[in-house]
Amino acid sequence: MTTRHYNATDHLLMGVDQALRTLFGRPLVTERTNPSDGLSETELTDEQQHHTARLMRINHTGEVCAQALYQGQALTAKLPKVRESMERAAQEENDHLAWCEKRIHELGNRTSFLNPLWYAGSFAIGAAAGLAGDKWSLGFVAETEHQVCAHLEEHLQQVSHADEKTRSILEQMKEDELQHATLALEGGGAELPGPIKLAMKLSAKSMTKSVYWL
Repeated sequence: MTTRHYNATDHLLMGVDQALRTLFGRPLVTERTNPSDGLSETELTDEQQHHTARLMRINHTGEVCAQALYQGQALTAKLPKVRESMERAAQEENDHLAWCEKRIHELGNRTSFLNPLWYAGSFAIGAAAGLAGDKWSLGFVAETEHQVCAHLEEHLQQVSHADEKTRSILEQMKEDELQHATLALEGGGAELPGPIKLAMKLSAKSMTKSVYWL
């Protein structure tokens, strides 16, 4: 069987398809199962339920942003092995996207109205990182994942210890993000300058505050 080689147009069209699936359809997940499957639902107070749902909405939008970042980087990555690494990471982030959306609905809430806006901005940032060079692109992935892990840890501290379904998802996501960061650094990712890290944190803070309500 021959292996098909995709050109720039192919990758662009696949990126458009991925964007539409991320924002309006069903993302293509991997073979992994949802870590919350089979766990019993916990009775939460109204306040706990609303707060947890909004935290998961933040995480869902974070995964929307991750999809956009990876797609933008994959589109402009110069080395095929880097592009393949980005695409595989995006597939695994799709799992997170689906898990978060399902949990949000179980908690009686909705995903963010701002997802298209955050997707567009994140895609542009990812493409710019890819154009800057593969070492910077991979460094950007590593820093992004480290910051995501910090947010997930904050959310784990806020979610009820009895809420096993939500906690199982957050814990698996954190494990995956750490692995993505490690792979990016091992692949040659460079340490980002301090001002860029700060800008990333400020952007993430803006996203979390807006998405919590919208």
